[in-house]
Amino acid sequence: MAGLGQRGGGERAGGAGNGAGGAGNGVARRVVRVLPGALIALGLFFDVMTPPSFTGSPFFTAAPLIAAPLFSFRATALTGALASLAVVLLHIHNGTTWKVEAMTELATVLTVSGLALLINRVVRRSGERLASAREIAEAAQRAVLPTPAERIGGLHVSAAYEAAQADAFIGGDLYAVQDTPYGVRLAVGDVRGKGLGAVEAVAVVLGAFREAAESEPTLEGVAQRLERALAREGTRRDSLDAVEGFTTCVLGEIPPGAEVLRLVNRGHPEPLLLHADGRLAVLAPADPALPLGMGELGGWPDRAQEWAFPAGTTLLLFTDGLTEARDGAGVFYEPAERLRGRVFPGPDALLSALGSDVRRHTGGGATDDMALLAVGRPAQGQPERRRTVQVVPRDGGV
Repeated sequence: MAGLGQRGGGERAGGAGNGAGGAGNGVARRVVRVLPGALIALGLFFDVMTPPSFTGSPFFTAAPLIAAPLFSFRATALTGALASLAVVLLHIHNGTTWKVEAMTELATVLTVSGLALLINRVVRRSGERLASAREIAEAAQRAVLPTPAERIGGLHVSAAYEAAQADAFIGGDLYAVQDTPYGVRLAVGDVRGKGLGAVEAVAVVLGAFREAAESEPTLEGVAQRLERALAREGTRRDSLDAVEGFTTCVLGEIPPGAEVLRLVNRGHPEPLLLHADGRLAVLAPADPALPLGMGELGGWPDRAQEWAFPAGTTLLLFTDGLTEARDGAGVFYEPAERLRGRVFPGPDALLSALGSDVRRHTGGGATDDMALLAVGRPAQGQPERRRTVQVVPRDGGV
């Protein structure tokens, strides 16, 4: 149960871990900043303290090469100039300025310094292109999967998305929350497959959901609209698999003025209901149904189930990236076991603690995208909350 303490203790634990990692990164940055200068100083010391047959040339040539990918163009040029100056001063001190060995050593350092400047320019341009690509990916993510408002229809809402692929911002998982004439409606789903085809299917499902949530009087009707949208677009778009493609999905509805929750589950992991006293309920469907996109295989009608949703209760929905997260021994993450008996001040604290606990469980690695959505009905007198968890791309760090 590490990392999931009472009243948001897991959030504090996660923050402590991040602080330790931040301190380690700070030390590494300071070491990197002084390394080129330290190499030049070490080369001077080595050359002065050893016989004339020994030279500190390797240290002088290494300094600009190390500076090239880490420093600015100007700093790299300055490093190369200092290394070249050190070579000249040493040979003046030794009285070997005009010897062939001295000229060769100086030419080597100057050549390597020029190469370091070229490397710096290439690295900087590549970094600019990567930054541009990341900006485009972020813009696409915001367009396809926008962060929901922190308060919708009187409910507290928090969402998180963590992509398994490094530098990715969006994959095949989806979530949406919308205030409608029929109450707050929500969806969490997982599209089969990866890559651009999965992203396109996400766009189809979310677009159909936003339209159906406003116009369909029943949650079952919303599910059928999504089914028809996937079938229709599957025949029109080559990138969507009309035969084997499917989407697991949970659709939810919280009617206005009623402390109830309705769900339609189409082959998706069961949501969890966390009560204010630490009790936890797994919202398993009475009649399992096929995922969206598989309607031709069976004619089971959708039936919404209803649960009590009193003040102080939080609904947690997630994709299988959470339940399929494994530790080094291959043990799957069990969210119900990890959360049962725990109390959190709100949806943000819940998702923050949950995300930190999953990363500790897996050691920072993940094999599948993970989408989390928490919706809480605030208790009387509960303070306003702030959003602390947003979309989190994996970039090799935790």
